[in-house]
Amino acid sequence: MKKFKTTEEIAIPVKLIDQVIGQEDAVKIVKKAAAQKRNVLMIGTPGTGKSMLAQAMAELMPVTELEDVLVYPNALDENRPIVKSIKTYPSEDEIKKDPQLASMYAAFRQMKQMMAQFAPKSQPKDVKKEEDIGQGRLLQQTIKGREAMQMRSIGGGGGNGMLFLFAIIAIIIFFYATGSLNNENKWFVLAVLVAAGFLYILYRFTNTFGRKFGAMMMDNNEPKLIVDNTGKKNAPFVDATGSKAGALLGDVKHDPLQSGGLGTPAHLRVESGAVHRANKGVLFIDEVASLKMRSQQELLTAMQEKKYSITGQSENSSGAIVKTEPVPCDFVLVAAGNLVDVRGMHPAMRSRIRGNGYEIYVQDIMPDTPENEEKYVQFVAQEVRKDKKIPHFTFEAVEEIIDEARRKAGRKKKLSLNFRELGGLVRAAGDIANEEKASLVTEKHVMAARGVAQPIESQLGRRYVESRKDYQVFASEGSAVGKVNGLAVLGESMAGLIMPIVAEVTPASSKSEGKLIATGKLGTIAKEAVENVSAIIKKHIGKDVSQYDMHVQFLQTYEGVEGDSASISIAVAIISAMEGIPVKQDYAMTGSLSVRGEVLPVGGVTGKTEAAIEAGMKTILVPKSNAEDIHLSGAMKGKIRIVPVMDFVDVLQNALVDGEAKRKLIRKMEGMIKGKGKK
Repeated sequence: MKKFKTTEEIAIPVKLIDQVIGQEDAVKIVKKAAAQKRNVLMIGTPGTGKSMLAQAMAELMPVTELEDVLVYPNALDENRPIVKSIKTYPSEDEIKKDPQLASMYAAFRQMKQMMAQFAPKSQPKDVKKEEDIGQGRLLQQTIKGREAMQMRSIGGGGGNGMLFLFAIIAIIIFFYATGSLNNENKWFVLAVLVAAGFLYILYRFTNTFGRKFGAMMMDNNEPKLIVDNTGKKNAPFVDATGSKAGALLGDVKHDPLQSGGLGTPAHLRVESGAVHRANKGVLFIDEVASLKMRSQQELLTAMQEKKYSITGQSENSSGAIVKTEPVPCDFVLVAAGNLVDVRGMHPAMRSRIRGNGYEIYVQDIMPDTPENEEKYVQFVAQEVRKDKKIPHFTFEAVEEIIDEARRKAGRKKKLSLNFRELGGLVRAAGDIANEEKASLVTEKHVMAARGVAQPIESQLGRRYVESRKDYQVFASEGSAVGKVNGLAVLGESMAGLIMPIVAEVTPASSKSEGKLIATGKLGTIAKEAVENVSAIIKKHIGKDVSQYDMHVQFLQTYEGVEGDSASISIAVAIISAMEGIPVKQDYAMTGSLSVRGEVLPVGGVTGKTEAAIEAGMKTILVPKSNAEDIHLSGAMKGKIRIVPVMDFVDVLQNALVDGEAKRKLIRKMEGMIKGKGKK
């Protein structure tokens, strides 16, 4: 990695596609799909850049003629509104050929010039072209302006009221000056004035009501702009992740006042959906399997027809009887999700994507090379500039971020591509630097952020360890028969967890066979792993397990146990209980066992090793093929002895307390393994 002072020196690519890191194969396919307007299905772990690839695809798509969509009332059938699509930015030739369009843009141009003249001198004049406003918005504004002019021409202004008031005052002054106002006629004059005032108020009320009603009628007849692409120069990008049917496919609002002429016309209640706003662009849906099957079917129809009518989505709504003419929705679908989401997709939709597009399985790790380390420098610089609130990082601070990427990868000579979590670490380190009023983020800030920006699983794992230590659920010193400190990861995270396992062997309760009984909320794979242990004991110890009932308990595993990484721990606990040989309690272990006694690799070894260190263990047994996958950072380095093991004999050799019983057992197992090998 090239030396630099701070990430402020790092150049950031202008195009979004060039900011995508570690997904070279996906980038090639996205570029191809954008050029040919193909659909894309991206599957992979969260936080690896799927949404960023979708946005980059919209940026790469060829700029086509964007369209605005207006909905007009239908005089023949009010429940069948008329749909009209127009170009957002018509060409100069098209403007000149259409007199109405030419007059609209001429008026708009003149208005902009007037605004520029009256703008303060300190403000730069608006030099944008008239095409900055879409035709749909301009048309709607023109209609509203025309109606406002018409309303001003209907009825008198507010000056009539002042004239009437002055007339009343003049009459009173006249009567008073001439002496005509006396006790005999004063009540008559007052009655005449009150009657005149009442008639004027009645006139004003009816006139105002007429104007209001006329304005309402005019508003009811004006079109509604449901798709407005004003200001957009690239293909639209619409994120419809988590959208319900109405937000995705469009909807018609319910009208509680459906009679008496007080209701809202159907065309004014129409709302466009994401499929319509994505016309000529990209529709992105993450967690695609979360869409209901009906929504997936309707989405498929929109993809095939490239137009989709809008109707009310609720059957109990008055909008359900309204259905517009088909609205354009010529979009490219970019669907994303995890591997389990594939099963929840409608088969026809997946077939549609495969038939007219590409499927991509995004990477979650990449090789740890100097070239790829340079990409992480770019990533940190991008995150700093995107956040706009945190300082830039020093060279040493970026090295710590890369070190965290190695730890999260969980594999030797690999870097994690989970940039969402790494981005969280970048922002947490920046926040700490801001708290200290530091001008740069240093290595110290990143190391402090590691303790702050921990996932829930890591925090829970630490609390489990503390709780089990306090109540002596497991020990980190001495020895015990039939008790082993196994290791696990919590959920889908990399957070490690100490998992104490105890075993007891008793004479078989049945004369015909012995039983292997495991408790602790075990999953399917964990149960199968326990059952395989009996085959290993039969083969390598030579004892008839039918004479014994073997009880295995996973202590306090309320969250459940799944996977086979505890196989060696189960086998050691049973053999220790069967032979009466103690197990070292300052040892922890993880690994899968084959029925031949080979120790197979498992996942999450870094997190498990960190959990063993926090629990006070001195040694950890791991599969030999996993030894180089362990990456300890900072204070964790050198805190524990890591012993790689190849087979079950290696495990017993290290885990059991030395003594004659252990040596006898090891000799017997080694002899049987060699004997089997000769055959």
